[in-house]
Amino acid sequence: MPTARDLIVEGQRTAGPLLVLEGWLGRTRLFRDGRRQILSFLVPGDVITETACAHPVALSTITALSDARLCPAPPPNSPGLEQAYAASAALTECYLFRQIARLGRMSAYERILDWLNEMHERLALAGVAGPDSFVMPLTQEILGDALGLTSVHVNRTLQAMRRDGILEWRGGVVRMVQAARASDPSATRGTAARIAEPAAQRARPPHRASLENSAA
Repeated sequence: MPTARDLIVEGQRTAGPLLVLEGWLGRTRLFRDGRRQILSFLVPGDVITETACAHPVALSTITALSDARLCPAPPPNSPGLEQAYAASAALTECYLFRQIARLGRMSAYERILDWLNEMHERLALAGVAGPDSFVMPLTQEILGDALGLTSVHVNRTLQAMRRDGILEWRGGVVRMVQAARASDPSATRGTAARIAEPAAQRARPPHRASLENSAA
């Protein structure tokens, strides 16, 4: 799927749950004057689910923010997949609450720092991030649409973070130093990792490779 294409349009009927295999997508809401709010991001390993009603409709528009690849999500016809989908739903709610807290109480500096830490954590859970780095294909304008900031404000804040030695962002790769994690304002760091503990203790989130094989 190419960048900037709408996969799902708010209010339309949905065709079934989908699994994100590659790329970044965003749940978006457009305003009459052209402004856009990105409500949340979807990255490899995430499942795009339907509403639990007889005739489900999309609650938001889902747009490809980079080249992306998806496949139909396999039905939860085994205990392992049931646990995976339950954990996926819990993680979605966890990230939504974190986004609300970011927009409601954090400064621009704190918003970006907290968001970068969250995305590194999410991509690491999916096995597509390094120990302190990840590929980030988004523009500063997109980041501003997600965090309620102008692209100019995002640029100035990122420059301040570079001066503080918090991160490096070069060639589409973000590298975060240890100080970035220590400075994270979020009081709920590690919640997602606990949700995603091994299935013997808790339900694990969908793993990209295993679900892709199940869907084949």
